[in-house]
Amino acid sequence: MSNDPTTHMMPAGAPAFRARGLTKVYGMGEGAVHALRGVDIDLHEGDFIVLLGPSGSGKSTLLNIVGGLDRPTAGTLHYRDTELTASSDRDLTAFRRQHVGFIFQFYNLIPSLTARENVALVTELVEKPMAPDEALRLVGLGDRMNHFPAQLSGGEQQRVAVARAVAKRPEVLLCDEPTGALDSATGVRVLEALADVNRTLGTTTVVITHNATIAGMADHVVHFGDGRVVSIETNTTKRRPSELTW
Repeated sequence: MSNDPTTHMMPAGAPAFRARGLTKVYGMGEGAVHALRGVDIDLHEGDFIVLLGPSGSGKSTLLNIVGGLDRPTAGTLHYRDTELTASSDRDLTAFRRQHVGFIFQFYNLIPSLTARENVALVTELVEKPMAPDEALRLVGLGDRMNHFPAQLSGGEQQRVAVARAVAKRPEVLLCDEPTGALDSATGVRVLEALADVNRTLGTTTVVITHNATIAGMADHVVHFGDGRVVSIETNTTKRRPSELTW
């Protein structure tokens, strides 16, 4: 790994996102919380990026702004040639719908729908979706398509959530603690699914985790602290998810 604390620009490739001076303050006066403090960072097309740092360091705030779920208090964010920080609410909604897939720690599956039906929900929102069956096969659930969430393990439910996100064929996949509720072996299966999507579809993938072990499979590892990017490491050799243990 190389670690250059003097710069927060990742090498090579065209940036999918360019953030400059991103600041986010919640509240006012003495009770104000500074979630981001002038973050400058580029996130490059097709990379697998892991965000590490303690709770409250700014990781989720950055992810929410990058995904168009929140707006910064100051600074600019571009997605390719579009300035998201100047976009209307309607345009941000269109950006999320057309370009971004989200995966969270909790699966948010609809209990009364099968795995296939849960995935099919998002395919109705985009122009050129992946077939639900294809998305489920991509995450290794080709034989579980007709099962309801209650009939699936936690890891299988999370992989359904991955399939649901990737069925949109998103250019960007944003994951907030996707293995946080899973044991090591089950988490590895989910990480394998994310790695396959990144490799197969070329999706720019950003993963928030408290688990430093996962950093080994990333192209770049961004360390956060107190609302700032502390450092960025580049993995010269990436590890396969099956090589990770925690």
